[in-house]
Amino acid sequence: MKTIFAKLAVATALLFAAIASPASAASAIIEQAKAQCIIGEQADGYLGYADASKASEELKREVRAVNQQRKAYYSQIAQRNGVTIEVTAALTAEKLIAQAPAGQCVRDSTGQWKRK
Repeated sequence: MKTIFAKLAVATALLFAAIASPASAASAIIEQAKAQCIIGEQADGYLGYADASKASEELKREVRAVNQQRKAYYSQIAQRNGVTIEVTAALTAEKLIAQAPAGQCVRDSTGQWKRK
C-alpha cells in the first residue's frame, strides 16, 4: 500500500509538472477568466464555471480544450500507476488549487466556489 502511494505521489508530481507548463502558458482568455472568477480550478482536477453566465463561446471552447488535455494526462499517469483517472485528477487538483493566486475562485470537494 505504501508503494502505491509513493508511486502515485511521484506520478502526481510528474503530472503536475506536465500540466504546470501548459497552465503557465494558458491562453489569455483562460487567465483573464480566472482573474475575473468566471472559471476556476475544481477539486476534480478540471476547470469549471464559477459564473457560467459570463462565459463566452470562445472561453467555453478553451475550457473544453484544456479539460480534454488534462484528461489525457490523467489517463496516462493513472494507467502507468494502476489507479483511476479520478484519483490522479483529485491529487493534481489539490496542487492546482493550492497554487491558485489570491483572488481566483476555486471549487472545493463539497461543490462550493470560494474566492482565494
